[in-house]
Amino acid sequence: MSRGHLDRVSLAAFTDALPLLVLVTAVLLGGVALLAQPWWLARGRARLRSQPFPPAWRRILRRRVPAVAALPPDLQQRLKGHVQVFLAEKPFIGCGGQAISDEVRVTIAAQACLLLLGHARPDYYPRLRQILVYPDAFVVDRVQPQGGGVVHERRQALAGESWSRGPVILAWDQVLSGAADPVDGRNVVLHEFAHQIDQDKGVADGRPWRPTRALRRRWAAVMDGAWQRLRQAPSQDSAWPSVIDPYAATDPAEFFAVVTETFFERPRALAAEAPEVYRELALLYQVHPLAW
Repeated sequence: MSRGHLDRVSLAAFTDALPLLVLVTAVLLGGVALLAQPWWLARGRARLRSQPFPPAWRRILRRRVPAVAALPPDLQQRLKGHVQVFLAEKPFIGCGGQAISDEVRVTIAAQACLLLLGHARPDYYPRLRQILVYPDAFVVDRVQPQGGGVVHERRQALAGESWSRGPVILAWDQVLSGAADPVDGRNVVLHEFAHQIDQDKGVADGRPWRPTRALRRRWAAVMDGAWQRLRQAPSQDSAWPSVIDPYAATDPAEFFAVVTETFFERPRALAAEAPEVYRELALLYQVHPLAW
C-alpha cells in the first residue's frame, strides 16, 4: 500500500471521528463550565460585597429602614454587602403604575436581607426570579373547592405574596409602613421573604430546610406544638394576649412567616412567651436580635 493511500485512509478515519471528538470536547468544556460556575458566582458576589456602599443608598436606609441603625456595626456592614449583591441579581418590576427607583429597591432589599444577616455567604433566595411592586394592595382571584364539584371564586386584596418559583409581590405602601415601625411585629417584606426561605425546598409548609434529621425533628416538635397552641388559645379566650399575631394560626407556613416577623421586630416578647420558638429561629437565621 502506497504512502499516499495510507495518508488518505488516515484522513478519512480522522474525518469520520471528528464529530465524536467535537462532542467529547463540548461535553468536557461544558463540565468544566458547570464546575467553575459556583466559583465564579462566589467570586462575583464577594467583589460586590467589598465595594463601597453608595452614599445615596446609605441615606435611603437612614430615612426608610430605621431597623438598620439598631444593628451592631459589623452586622450593618454585612447587611450593606448583602444589599449590593441582592440588587445586582434580582430585577424589580413596577406594576399598576408603580415607578421603580433606588428608594424602592434599596428599601425592599435591606429588609429582605435582614433574613440573610447571620450568613456571610448566603444563597440570596435562589428560586426568586423578580420582585413585583404595586403602589398599594393588589387584587388576586382565588378559586376554592367547596366539595361535590362546586368551586367558589372570590377576590382578595393583598399586601404581599410569594411564589415558590418566580416573584415576590409587594404593595409599596405596606413596605413603607412595615419598615417605618421596626418594633410592631408587622413587616410584609420579612413575611414574604420568610415564605421564600420556606419554599426553598419547593413547598411552603412551615418547615424550612434544616441540615440534620435531629434538627428537623426538633423543629417540627417545637413549631408544630406552638402552632397548635396558638390555634386553640383564641377559641378559649378571645382576649388572648399573645405576641404572635392570630393570623399565624392559619396554617404552618403562615405561622413560620408571622413568627419570623415577630422574631426580628419583637424578640424580647417572643423569647419571654415562646422561648423554644425563639431558639429555633435563632438557630435557623444565625442571629440573636435580643442582643441588638
